[in-house]
Amino acid sequence: MSVRIRLRRMGTRKKPFYRIVVADQRCARDGRFIALLGNYDPRQDPPAINLDTEKAAQWLKNGAQPSEVVRSILAKHGLMEPARRPQGPVKPVVAEEAVTPAAEVAQAPAEVTDAPSEQTSEEVASPDQPATDEAENAASE
Repeated sequence: MSVRIRLRRMGTRKKPFYRIVVADQRCARDGRFIALLGNYDPRQDPPAINLDTEKAAQWLKNGAQPSEVVRSILAKHGLMEPARRPQGPVKPVVAEEAVTPAAEVAQAPAEVTDAPSEQTSEEVASPDQPATDEAENAASE
């Protein structure tokens, strides 16, 4: 059985307030709960939070996992560290795209040389064959 500390929605339509409860994670949001720890009213300015910190600390010690909102409430009361969020925008992981030689030429700055190219046909790899170490060394110079 996995126990969670989470919010239970109460109040009328468009006027919610929440109870902070300890419940089995398999139970419905507004269903059966094990213990009542406090109340949270986000509609007030500042939001009203009534929390029994001793009970909450005991449940955390016993292994109850808080939801994200409850974690922030517990952090305000000094029972937990706030959740760490990544700094800056999160970039999606995308496989590197293959760059075609035409794209490399378009991206690379144009170099002006007075001397003609002195590469032989052996040093230049054909598209069918991979370049050798000698051709790579000659091309990098």
